[in-house]
Formats: sequence, C-alpha cells, structure tokens
Amino acid sequence: MGSPLVQISRDPQAIVTRPRLPEWARKTPTHFESLHRLKSDLRRLNLHTVCESARCPNIHECFHRGAATFMILGNICTRGCGFCSVPKGSPAKQDMPLDPVEPANVARMAAEMNLRYVVITSVNRDDLPDGGSHHFAETVCQVRRALPDARVEVLTPDFCGDLDAVARVLDSGPHVFNHNMETAPRLYPRVRPQADYLQSLRVLAFARKHRAGVLTKSGFMVGLGESVQEVQALLRDLRAAHVDVATIGQYLQPTRRNLPVAEYVTPAQFDAYRDYGMAIGFRMVFSGPLVRSSYMADHVEGRAQRAVL
Repeated sequence: MGSPLVQISRDPQAIVTRPRLPEWARKTPTHFESLHRLKSDLRRLNLHTVCESARCPNIHECFHRGAATFMILGNICTRGCGFCSVPKGSPAKQDMPLDPVEPANVARMAAEMNLRYVVITSVNRDDLPDGGSHHFAETVCQVRRALPDARVEVLTPDFCGDLDAVARVLDSGPHVFNHNMETAPRLYPRVRPQADYLQSLRVLAFARKHRAGVLTKSGFMVGLGESVQEVQALLRDLRAAHVDVATIGQYLQPTRRNLPVAEYVTPAQFDAYRDYGMAIGFRMVFSGPLVRSSYMADHVEGRAQRAVL
C-alpha cells in the first residue's frame, strides 16, 4: 500500500532509504496575500495558531477561507513528541508566563474574523498545576460570550490524566471535545514518549460520560510504521470509548529534526480505513492523505450531527 522508495546518501558508506513523496500527498501553496494578512492580524494580538507552529500543509487554503485553529497557553510545549514541530522547552525557565489577556484576545480575533466555528487547541503545559485547564476554560467562555451563535471545538492535551482538568474544560461549554490519540500504542515510545495510550482513551471516555451531549472526536496519523491491523484496533478502541468522530491523515515530516516518514499510505487505503470505521459505528470518519485533526472541522461536525445513530 506504500509508495516507491528513493535512496538518499551523503556518505558513500551509508545509504538511507526514504519513501518518495507521492502526488496525492502534495499541496501547492496558494493565496499568499490571505496568508500574510491573517498572520499579521494574529501577531497584532500576540496569538498563535497550530496551523503555523505545526506546519500544516493546509494552511494556505484554511487561512484564505478565514479559518484557523487558535493555539493557546503560549507557543512552547513541555513535551517532545517525535512528530511535532511546535517549539519545545520549559516556559517557566524561559520566563514565559501565561498571557492573562490571551482568552480575551482569542475571542476578539474570532469576532473580527466573524467565525461561526471556532477551534481552540493548546500546547502541553505539564509545568502548571492544572495543566492550563483554567486558562483553557476561560478562553472557551470568552469566545462563547463574544460569539454566542458560534460552535466551539476544543482539541485538548491529556492534562496528565487529571480528569478534574478535563471536566473544567468541558464545563466551559464547548460543542465538540477532541483529544488526539496520534498513533498506535506500539509506536508511543518513539512517537509520543511522554504520553500514555490508555490514559488518552480514559480522557475520551470520561468526556463522553461527563457531558453526554458533547460530540467527541479523536485523530491519528498513519505512515509512521503502523500496520493495517493496528489502525483497525485503534479505531475499535476509540469506539469502545464512545468516540463519535475519527480523523485519519498522512504523517508528513515537518522538519529534519522530526521522525522520518516510514510509508506514504495510498488514497485507497485511506478509503478502506474510513469504510472500516463507519462499519463499526462512527458517526463520521474523515480519512485522507492531507486530513488533519482540525481541517474542515465545521463540515466534519455538521456531517456528524446529521448522521443517523
């Protein structure tokens, strides 16, 4: 199901074999004016987006249509996941306290953009006693007040398994609760070493139990060395946690410091994963090479809400 391989060598004695980027995993950048204009507006309010920090391939398209995923709690993550290009380090050691006006500025920017669907995510802040959950909840509240008719989706960290922190975010009123599994459990030591697979499943199961009316969602990447059977097992685990929506996308190495791509999964295999997920009871499975957890989130939520249970 993979793509052809290309050999790369800087040393005659060492040849590194890497998969060649296929056409279906490419996206030509466009709409540069829209991109730069929205970036300027975000910097004016000292705001960050995961679209920029994680080097999303869809950023030109999303910024052009006026969509962005706000990333709060700063731009320094306390974890070192192998797939992620968000800057890593210790905010405390770098004297970077939480910005007290960030929640209000997110709400202001969302209102200026006239958003009808707002997605809020964050870095991991394991250095904070509450994992940043109070700040996260306050951001949701501010957005709900500024845009009472908008839908709000949160994409949260695991808060180190602190379910009180998860409840705090849920109680702030999001319509969709998203927490990503990222990969199959066998690959966690390499891909997501500071996280725990079962802990993430508990977070998702708790969200469903704590707020039954909230749509629950999770996403993961393929192309990191997982098998078809492992992807199917992951989907079954998500359904066992009563997750409503799954997103599946191709891992693309964002920088040379990140993990290499093991395989480019074909569009046909993405379709097979979608069909398998729908067959086992998901309300919506968004699966494709350039799918990302928050990509077209408004359309995904709409289709999931319309799905017949």
